[in-house]
Amino acid sequence: MSNTNPENNLTMSNGNFDFNAFVKESTDVLTKPDYFSTMKLSGGMTEPLIKAVIYGVIAGAFSFLWSILHLSFGGGLFGGAVGIMIFLSTVIGAVVGLFIGAVLMLILSAICGGSTDFEANVRVAAALMVLMPINAFLKVFSGINFYLGLIVTIAVGLFGLWLAYKALVQALKAKPETSRIAVIVLGALLLITTLTGIGTSRRLSRMMNDLNRPMQEMPKE
Repeated sequence: MSNTNPENNLTMSNGNFDFNAFVKESTDVLTKPDYFSTMKLSGGMTEPLIKAVIYGVIAGAFSFLWSILHLSFGGGLFGGAVGIMIFLSTVIGAVVGLFIGAVLMLILSAICGGSTDFEANVRVAAALMVLMPINAFLKVFSGINFYLGLIVTIAVGLFGLWLAYKALVQALKAKPETSRIAVIVLGALLLITTLTGIGTSRRLSRMMNDLNRPMQEMPKE
């Protein structure tokens, strides 16, 4: 029995990418708890790859914008140059991250007794990447206040783990109890790594401010 629904399987139509369907699916991932129970798990690698690139481009655009507006590390004098590098690395990272995420989902699914079909896990990973541009957009809070940005980052991460749990159980048919335990462990690791990285982030912020300050204080002709 197929776990598909025509309304959720419109991204690729006759070999062409349907952007309107892509937007709808992205919205459904975020707003419909049962989305993963009806998502398409086959049809080729082209569709999830295109999704990853689009998410990467949007995320990269936000990162570039925040850099230009001096709302991220590397702003100020270096904002434009750093912003371009961030944009390019974000797009490339999205493509690489798609397959890394798929492998991680496959391992997690196998541990939890779910599907080990690679394409299915690639498609799940691509769907979860909808959080990539959202996270990039919300990074503006880090530029406003470090601790506010930290809270937002943790919140997005925990929401992503909740979506991963839904994907494991609904799409990959993993065991609910085992999946729940795995996600709780990952959530604890997320909190630990985020909190232990506060010191490094603060030092990086101070270093970038120190680099920018002499240039900003130079007299203008």
